[in-house]
Amino acid sequence: MPVGSASPILQRPRRRTSTRGRIATAALVGLLAAHAAPLAAQQPSPGARPRPGEGRQPEFPPPTILEYKPRSTLVVPAHEVPRAKFPVIDFHGHPPILDSREVIERVVAAMDSLNIRVMVQARGSSGETLRRQIQAVREAGYADRFVFFTNLDLRNVGPGSGAKIAAQLEEDVRAGAVGVGEISKAFGLTYRKTDGTRLRLDDPELDLVWETAARFKVPVFIHVGDPSEFFQPLDYQNERWLELALFPDRRFNDRSRYPSFEELMAERDRLLARHPNTIWVLAHLGWHANDLARLGRIFDAFPNVYAEVGAILYDLGRQPRTAHRFFVKYQDRLLFGKDSFQPDEYPYYWRVFETEDEYFDYYRDYHAFWKLYGMALPDSVLKKVYYANALKIVPGIPREGFPD
Repeated sequence: MPVGSASPILQRPRRRTSTRGRIATAALVGLLAAHAAPLAAQQPSPGARPRPGEGRQPEFPPPTILEYKPRSTLVVPAHEVPRAKFPVIDFHGHPPILDSREVIERVVAAMDSLNIRVMVQARGSSGETLRRQIQAVREAGYADRFVFFTNLDLRNVGPGSGAKIAAQLEEDVRAGAVGVGEISKAFGLTYRKTDGTRLRLDDPELDLVWETAARFKVPVFIHVGDPSEFFQPLDYQNERWLELALFPDRRFNDRSRYPSFEELMAERDRLLARHPNTIWVLAHLGWHANDLARLGRIFDAFPNVYAEVGAILYDLGRQPRTAHRFFVKYQDRLLFGKDSFQPDEYPYYWRVFETEDEYFDYYRDYHAFWKLYGMALPDSVLKKVYYANALKIVPGIPREGFPD
């Protein structure tokens, strides 16, 4: 569907909608229109004069992109932040399966060192695996340190699948799950229906599932797609060239196999509009950390939508002033989350969020070849991002250990 077209939204079979639902649909039409004419990337002006030295070739063999690691000569104040300033809820936790005391205690020790008070087990599990983890955490004496999300089996969806998936969701919530997710990016990208077609994000067969989440007031934590550059040609203008060259399974630029980035985002936005009573949390800032104004329009259109910051620090840290203003404006809609459970990587988040430091390294150079800068968020915003917003939308998170 063309990004600016809203007509498929209006061609759905007639169904009763609440006033809130009609407002959300109208907002979606405006949202899609806002995306119809994105600003072109800055390009050199036609006829610009050549710059001194332009076109010269190095006297020596140039290094590869993997070899060139220049030392910075910049001398500026540096402030390492090994512990978060306030207790944290990691909304996007991916610890190992928490089914043994040894694993649980190892994870808790890392959490204590970082000031992570509660971790969401977003390595979604269901049925017996879910119940086994909940029981293991209780028996180990750490029921106040973890909460669990359930997962959804969205493979081979066909007629009647929605009711079956919704029933499993209800069973898992009654067993102790306090949310849904992280729903995999395979939903929308690779999952197929029983008829062989791609399972679209806004497939009506799943409406009952999202309505069930709304009925139980549990958030749906959804990962849609991947960074937009992963859908673009793998050429030397792609700023994620190194990562895509290293990881073939992150390349989604074959239109015969995968939808485009904008097609996925349009499906997602229609899904959000269709379920205004469901609490949605977009993983990875919805992959709009490189275009925060676009995420802001989503927040403006859908008051039931939140987003978390896992694995996109490289984008926030290269635009500290814009990101600061965005976090202040939308401080009630943003959640902390890390994604991959690597304890030594969390302090990079604390440093970007809490300091004014300049020009320091990111923790994975294949994600970003640029440096990071601190956003210097005020305490009032840090508290909301670190824990208060998660407490607001997930009533099942234990309240002990957080400031009033």
